[in-house]
Amino acid sequence: MLKKKQLADSASDDFAEDVLRSLKADPPSISSKWLYDTQGSALFEDITQVEDYYLTRTEAAIFDEAFPALAAMFGPGMAVTEFGSGASIKTRRLLSALAPDIYVPIDVAEEFLQDAAEDLHTLFPELEIIPLVADLTAPYELPAAFTRKKRRLGFFPGSTIGNFPEDVAARFLRGAREALGDGAHLLISADLVKKTEYLERAYDDSEGVTQKFTLNLLERMNKELAADFDIAKFRHVSMFNTQKSRIEIYIESLADQAVEVAGETFAFVKGDRVRTEYSYKYTPGSFAQLLEKSGWHLKQTWMDPKGWFGVFLASA
Repeated sequence: MLKKKQLADSASDDFAEDVLRSLKADPPSISSKWLYDTQGSALFEDITQVEDYYLTRTEAAIFDEAFPALAAMFGPGMAVTEFGSGASIKTRRLLSALAPDIYVPIDVAEEFLQDAAEDLHTLFPELEIIPLVADLTAPYELPAAFTRKKRRLGFFPGSTIGNFPEDVAARFLRGAREALGDGAHLLISADLVKKTEYLERAYDDSEGVTQKFTLNLLERMNKELAADFDIAKFRHVSMFNTQKSRIEIYIESLADQAVEVAGETFAFVKGDRVRTEYSYKYTPGSFAQLLEKSGWHLKQTWMDPKGWFGVFLASA
């Protein structure tokens, strides 16, 4: 059965408040979580299909080995929650392999989340699905139907953990540890350090899908915050910062211009940049340290033959 979604309070007010505060900061930045409205979530799914974006297909190949191993380890009838579930495409494979009783998808994009839950309900009519709208970096509670299950698994695929600076990543992991409870497990993916050329091409693909995804944030502000961005006067910029071990993504102004957002005016000089995203890259050792200091114990690691990507199983 499919239970009604649990709605986040004042999501539009939070968006406006965060954007205004972020644009006034020095340097200006906007949290990557606001990239994922319904259109942004759909565009990200498109990104995962482009040739330059190696992450999705590499992770999928690792899951071919990891999911059967998990099924043998846990058996059927457990409770699964997915952090930042999106379209729940990868989850379909996990649900088929594990045959859980309860699935709780968590995402900030309310409409997209509910649509994905409806699709899953068609595929798994006997599965109890409880969509939860929540910000993963803020406190949240999992449904009682989930927490009272003895065997519980959190699933955080797609190397989304890389979008968080280390302190925020640790806060998310501690929050997941608290929400999932003692005895739970976490299956989490992380992109690993590799040659700069491969990393930069993945985040500025030749098909231009990533640019559409980034600039959709301006479209969202135009629709939801009464902004008047001229999208043609901005561009997507990405680069790998080797010192910080992270991809950095910006929206860059192509002209001197003034833009109104939620009743306030912001001046941009040609070349001004607003950061929208970091994507941190780890070594297997540095990611294991992050897990351990956040209250998790690393149990098993799966990697592709090139060592480009890792899937980690940790226990609470």
